[in-house]
Amino acid sequence: MIFAVQAVILAKVRPEFRDRPIHLATQARDLTFALIWALGGLSVVATLRMWSAGPGITDLIGTSLVTIPTLVLLIRAVWRNRRTMAGSVAGHRPRGRWRAGFARIWPAIVIGILLFIAANAQIARTLGVALPGLAVLSSALMVVAIPHLDAIVWAWAQRGLESRSTSTAAVASRQTARLALVIVMVALLGTIWATPLAVGFGIDLRSVAREAFGVALIALMAAFLWNLISTAIDRISRIDGLPNPSGLPNPNMPRSRLGTLVPLLGAIGKSSVLVMAALSILVSIGVNVWPLITGLSVFGLAIGFGSQTLVKDIVSGLFFLIDDAFRAGEYIETTGAKGTVEKISVRSMTLRGTRGSLATIPYGQMGKIENFSRDWVTDKFNITVGYDTDIDFVRKLIKRVGLELAEDPEFKPWVLEPIKMQGVQEFGEYGIVLRVKATTRPGGAFAMKRQFYVRIRQVFKEQGIELPFPTVHIEGLQNPHEAENEPLEITPELKLAVAQSHTNRRRKKASTTE
Repeated sequence: MIFAVQAVILAKVRPEFRDRPIHLATQARDLTFALIWALGGLSVVATLRMWSAGPGITDLIGTSLVTIPTLVLLIRAVWRNRRTMAGSVAGHRPRGRWRAGFARIWPAIVIGILLFIAANAQIARTLGVALPGLAVLSSALMVVAIPHLDAIVWAWAQRGLESRSTSTAAVASRQTARLALVIVMVALLGTIWATPLAVGFGIDLRSVAREAFGVALIALMAAFLWNLISTAIDRISRIDGLPNPSGLPNPNMPRSRLGTLVPLLGAIGKSSVLVMAALSILVSIGVNVWPLITGLSVFGLAIGFGSQTLVKDIVSGLFFLIDDAFRAGEYIETTGAKGTVEKISVRSMTLRGTRGSLATIPYGQMGKIENFSRDWVTDKFNITVGYDTDIDFVRKLIKRVGLELAEDPEFKPWVLEPIKMQGVQEFGEYGIVLRVKATTRPGGAFAMKRQFYVRIRQVFKEQGIELPFPTVHIEGLQNPHEAENEPLEITPELKLAVAQSHTNRRRKKASTTE
């Protein structure tokens, strides 16, 4: 019954559950058969008692016709529909690791509850003690119902989180309702089972209820503030994850300044809420917290004096964030490392390199920061052509290829200025070095440059322009015309001459660069 009600509510709250095969007919048939069998067995036992049958016969028939068959049928119904029950508790994707793990073991928990109830009923029948049937039944129903009710409230909260029309406070209230359900269940179970014990021991129930109400109220307020911070962070992160203004989706695009600071501020806010809630709960139950606060203050002061490096890291990071030196998702280079900013904490920053490695750098050890992801990037590179090449003709070819790439749908959103030739950079050892540049949005230059190399080589080949490469000319043959078709013998002297030639060329190039 609980599962059927949950399925109907979920179909109303979340449309995707309407097409989900939950096999309600099979589960309803199994549960109905088990309940009919139990009612029939109870009717037989009641009839025997009306006929004044002996207690031994009544207990034997009750055990063999009611307890054991009903238990077996209920366990069979739960086990046959274990995947459906687990899916109803797990909810829709994405789901947390804890929730998914609990959903996997939930059918086993229900079976354990059934075995516990059956064992207590059998022990009570054997000892001749009346079992508090209403208390046991209501407790079992609450324990079984709470995960399914939690799944309903969670789906309701997720729907509000995905809807822009629902305010952040409303979403936080829906998420806090999950804790309210747990508090209500604990209060009811305590009322059912703890009240008789409290009366027997002479405990004042009013004072206990008053303190419990205060603790529950503080917990609800703390949970609301926690969920409010989490919802705000989640919504800002989703806005930051939208495509950039150019319209090109980029999962690694840099976040805004707000999107960078909000997770850090959220962590500080959550920690503050947790500490304040813990102190408030201690005060509400009569604990003097001032010695604790004083001790923590002295401990923090000692850490501050003893860990000057830690203080330096925190203060340096604060000024880096105030100066807006980097944001999450930006590619930067700093002392000893470079990569994409993946995580920002209070003390350090984590960079992910191009090969996937992670580098954690404390703020105090960061010197100069070079940011490659702000506003625009100009990429300059060289192309070498032969000395007999028409430079003006090559300039026109480079401009044509650059304009074609600028109109390509793959690169058009990135291009600010198309690829063009700046002029002659230098006269190289085996060709004329031409300087080429392009201005793009951050992140778009590398792929466009690779494609430019492919296209310019094809265009040069079509126009008969050869790309020069280093060659070695060997002199010393007395009659080169006679030895034209003869294979050249590779001697140690020849190898030494070639190596010396390459060494001289590298030295000359290094001195020119300097």
